[in-house]
Amino acid sequence: MDHSYLLLKSIHIFGAIIFLGNIIITGWWKFMADRTRDPRVIAFAQRQVTLTDFVFTGGGAALVFGAGMGNAVLHGMDYLAIRWMAWGLGLFTASGVIWVTILIPIQIKQARMARHFANQAAVPEGYWRLCRLWNIFGTLATVLPLINLYWMVYKPF
Repeated sequence: MDHSYLLLKSIHIFGAIIFLGNIIITGWWKFMADRTRDPRVIAFAQRQVTLTDFVFTGGGAALVFGAGMGNAVLHGMDYLAIRWMAWGLGLFTASGVIWVTILIPIQIKQARMARHFANQAAVPEGYWRLCRLWNIFGTLATVLPLINLYWMVYKPF
């Protein structure tokens, strides 16, 4: 087997580990920080959620996409005709659209709000409204790549 295939596959898997690990752990960390209802804890967590999503979710996604597409193109795989690859790309894209259009803007708004309420006695209701949206769309944007993991491993069709 060609070493470039194995190298790109390894980079793809490494990217998936970073990507999936971060979205799962970040969601948990934010959920637990919000449960405290402590403005200082929430403000710290919100800043870290935004930062780690940029570094690890974004970085992992770039590795997953770049190495996956690179391998497909370099080794003559028709990723739109191979159904499991097409589905994988579709799910990955759908998750990315949710992150870019909904979750990241919410996180930025929450981080800005958190800077202002960090030393206050209470977290404003507007933060909690955004939090509910983030939880709903964050769950969806996490489930899609987990389904994608199934496609990549089992290649059902």
